[in-house]
Amino acid sequence: MSNQDLIKKNLLEKVADLHEIPAGAYNIRENSESAGRRSTEDIRIDSKEDAPGIVVTVKDGTKNKSVHIPVVITESGITETVYNDFFIGRDCDVLIVAGCGIHTSGDKASAHDGVHVLHVGENSKVKYVEKHYAEGTGDRSMKPEMKVDLAPGASIDIETVQLGGVSDSVRVTEINAAENSAVNITERIMTDGNETVESKTTVNLNGNASSARINSRSVARGNSNQIFYPAITGNSECFGHVQCDSVIMDSARVRSIPEVCANSTDARLIHEAAIGRIAGDQILKLMTLGLSAEEAEERIIAGLLK
Repeated sequence: MSNQDLIKKNLLEKVADLHEIPAGAYNIRENSESAGRRSTEDIRIDSKEDAPGIVVTVKDGTKNKSVHIPVVITESGITETVYNDFFIGRDCDVLIVAGCGIHTSGDKASAHDGVHVLHVGENSKVKYVEKHYAEGTGDRSMKPEMKVDLAPGASIDIETVQLGGVSDSVRVTEINAAENSAVNITERIMTDGNETVESKTTVNLNGNASSARINSRSVARGNSNQIFYPAITGNSECFGHVQCDSVIMDSARVRSIPEVCANSTDARLIHEAAIGRIAGDQILKLMTLGLSAEEAEERIIAGLLK
């Protein structure tokens, strides 16, 4: 296996947990080109005609199926914007595994901007996992955007992870929820060095009996900078909860600005935010179990970002 193939394999394992070609539908993008695609009877993947990207169509009633759409960049100087549209039918239960990995070995910047639009059909469930990872030299930028429209009774569970190496990241998510629909978002981020992250999440609870939960957890090290803008707007009889927990270390900076907005007397909305360093008694307790101070610190961080 060539060095290039090893780099690609490592990136796919980190961002999509792929150790081999996945079962089911998939589209793998490498250095701005297609590196493999497969549609199935239930999930069809087509190229967009008006822009770089794909259209994923899931048939009504599709259950316990998955589609993997990872992106890897293994060369310096590649910058791209990709537009992916998802049309999820009624009464579906599907897993979407996205994610981007960048490896650079030169001074030129590389960047991937992914714009995802999801239309989730009535009474359908979607689990969406997106992991970002980068390594090497030069600037490595990722700017994901996601817009989701949930039909009545639909739900989406979003897990976004960024645990290292991304120089600059701007994450924008907007979700519109109809009646009886549910949103669950878990965000885990770690930055170091001079890395920067800006995350803006907006959920509009438009229908009665809709709900949303946003849980953001982060660790900021070195001279890194993090800014979070999680917001829920209640336009109906609904429930929303925003929680942000951050650990700050070294000379890092963290801003957390949660917002809840009620446009209905029947909206119940809560927000919480906490920023602080690792407590000394937590480290001391683990040290009594035989860990060094550094090992104890890493164990606590791993628990926070799990």
